[in-house]
Amino acid sequence: MLTPAFDLSQDPDFLTIAIRVPYARVSEFDVYFKGVDFKFYAKPYFLRLTLPGRIVENGSEQGSYDADKGTSEVSEEGVEDDDEFDWEIEQFPYNEVSESALNPQYHYGFGDLRSGVFQRLQDEFSDVVDIKDPDFTSAAERRQKRLAAELAKFDPDHYLADLFEDEAVEQVLKYNPWWTEMYSKMMASLGKSQEQENHAALVSFSEEEKYQLRKFVNKSYLLDKRAQRQVYYSLIDILLAYCYETRVTEGEKNVESAWNIRKLSPTLCWFETWTNVHEILVSFGRRVLCYPLYRHFKLVMKAYRDTIKLLQLGKSAVLKCLLDIHKIFQESDPAYILNDLYISDYCVWIQKAKSKKLAALAEALKEVSLTKAQLGLELEELEAAALLVQEEETALIAAHSSSRQQTPSTSSEASDLEESDSPTSSETEDSDSEQEELKDSESKIVNSLRGPFLEESSALLVDDGGVCRKSAILRSGVSQGKPLVSSLALGGSGPLIEELGEQLKTVVQISEPEGSVAGNHGSVQDRDSWHSPND
Repeated sequence: MLTPAFDLSQDPDFLTIAIRVPYARVSEFDVYFKGVDFKFYAKPYFLRLTLPGRIVENGSEQGSYDADKGTSEVSEEGVEDDDEFDWEIEQFPYNEVSESALNPQYHYGFGDLRSGVFQRLQDEFSDVVDIKDPDFTSAAERRQKRLAAELAKFDPDHYLADLFEDEAVEQVLKYNPWWTEMYSKMMASLGKSQEQENHAALVSFSEEEKYQLRKFVNKSYLLDKRAQRQVYYSLIDILLAYCYETRVTEGEKNVESAWNIRKLSPTLCWFETWTNVHEILVSFGRRVLCYPLYRHFKLVMKAYRDTIKLLQLGKSAVLKCLLDIHKIFQESDPAYILNDLYISDYCVWIQKAKSKKLAALAEALKEVSLTKAQLGLELEELEAAALLVQEEETALIAAHSSSRQQTPSTSSEASDLEESDSPTSSETEDSDSEQEELKDSESKIVNSLRGPFLEESSALLVDDGGVCRKSAILRSGVSQGKPLVSSLALGGSGPLIEELGEQLKTVVQISEPEGSVAGNHGSVQDRDSWHSPND
């Protein structure tokens, strides 16, 4: 907190305290007095006094504020003597030095009429302006530091994200601010009459705005040609920032509105000075792509066209914008200092500005063109590289997708092939049925070959042509396991063998599925190879 300069005076009835608080937020200040204590607060100033006598409180207290001098006067009833020990921390009063004695090198503010403000207030308002020590920083140094800060702040990823994912940006680009309808009406009237008319009637002011106007102090400004040019140039810069803010919030102000306006205007945050219209537009474009939430070149050009419309509508429309900016800054702490440095003076000055000069300023702005290359951020090279990467990623994704589509097709073909090779459930059931029939047929054949004098052990043999049976027929005196043909050839009668051979020839042939084997024995004998020794 800063201790302000003050004066104490007393007459038989009142004690008057005059406090000098330049650039203070006097719309919100506190005065406290009780007994011997007096306290005053108006950011960034704080004054505490311990008086030699008690203050009489009888309702006759009063206060006033001189906007030109920046003083507050508080009058109280006389004091009563009462000695008490002072427990408060000792304060050292500020000895104010005139601006001429300070001999600051550089100026700023409206028309470059301010100087020496930040020698004491730098810490209090460091969050409002980006420049440090403006009282001792030349215009060339300010620009050099601003350009370096913008380059350091520029984020390629943020820019590319807003460029390729621009749904939100496209939404705010469709918004029509309040001056759009007025501009359409103006152009329609110009088309009919073909004469320049006073368009002040198109703009109306609310009661709140009229109240704002009544609070301003009427004053005149003695500006040389250079200062006048700076006032007009800075007006373009401030309006560009306001148009951007109005569009991205769609007319609904929020807590970031004050930050957006002052951050996008080099006039307000760097106390920048200008030599031509084009460099104003370039600096605005750079800051749009470095600082706010939405960083898109289309928003730069949209704000540029909106500013032209406002200037063509005349000073009433411009005044309405300035009053809105003044309100936004006044409700934002500590941005209100910018009202004292710039906006309040603009609100007074614009009412006396010549409409022809505003129209000429609009024409000068219309003749200016802006490209991405002129912003000095290598945007075209950045976009070309991003597009190349995007094309490569698209090609990789397409190749991967094609590969994935081919893999299921191959698997499907293999699966179909396996299914065609494996038997179906109906085929399996038919095979089982044929096996059962084969077993029944074998049983019948074996039973037909049995006799009362035979004991048998048989095995079913299968070949491609059908079924043949090799039987080992045992009789008394014959070894088990030897073929019937051999044993009967040694000791049996011929007719029996012939009869057996005839029966074997009439064995019913049973077709089998290809590749299957009936029976439990693993060897297959050809039917023709099994014959009697007499054949």
